Amino acid sequence: MLRYQYDLKPPQQPALGMIVLKSDQVIEGDFRRMLPPDQPVHVTRVESAAEVSPRSLQDMARHMSAAAALLPEAAEFAAIGYGCTSGTAQIGAARIAELVREGRSTGAVSEPLSALVAASRALGVTRLGLLSPYVASVSDTLRTALGEAGVETPVFGSFEEAEEARVVAIDPVSIKAAALDLARQGKVEALFLSCTNLQTLDVIEDIEAETGLPCLSSNQALCWHLSRLAGIKARVPGRLGRLAV
Repeated sequence: MLRYQYDLKPPQQPALGMIVLKSDQVIEGDFRRMLPPDQPVHVTRVESAAEVSPRSLQDMARHMSAAAALLPEAAEFAAIGYGCTSGTAQIGAARIAELVREGRSTGAVSEPLSALVAASRALGVTRLGLLSPYVASVSDTLRTALGEAGVETPVFGSFEEAEEARVVAIDPVSIKAAALDLARQGKVEALFLSCTNLQTLDVIEDIEAETGLPCLSSNQALCWHLSRLAGIKARVPGRLGRLAV
């Protein structure tokens, strides 16, 4: 055997970690589009049900720490995100942060609910038009959690879908049409497209142009928030991406 010498590269910049639902087919691609090409991102999956219900969302808490523990041990994490809006509303943002840190050390933890609240405050927004793909029992908990954080949702619409395989297949044209209809109801300062498994990135700026309102989505807001927490400059679409870092 020939044995060779080698040099070690300087340490990489701190990474972002993502805990993604087993059923999610969208969030990883969205994050790759928004983050700098050289930004280290490590992804792990958490067990999730094919159909979304309050019970199935709450059950994810049992697997959260184990999923975080599967992120690379040698990596230094500036921030770790949990990619589920409705799951956060069911489990609670503070509890998610505890569970993630039980599995992997990190500088910060976020999820779409905390990210949305932070984005709303940065934009000076307190009244959202909410578009959800999910059934009322799931969406109602999210609306309550937002209200407790000072963000009201006086206008609400849903695709009333419980099956994740169908949620990911919802055409962005349908998402845009529903968002525009919500905006026509009035009484809101911005729109929110809820769910990390919805394909929203390509319609955000069109919705803003046609409504004159800021448009937020789960993946866009979470990437923006994690990037701020980690000191990264991301390419986030819409008015939110134009806020000063």
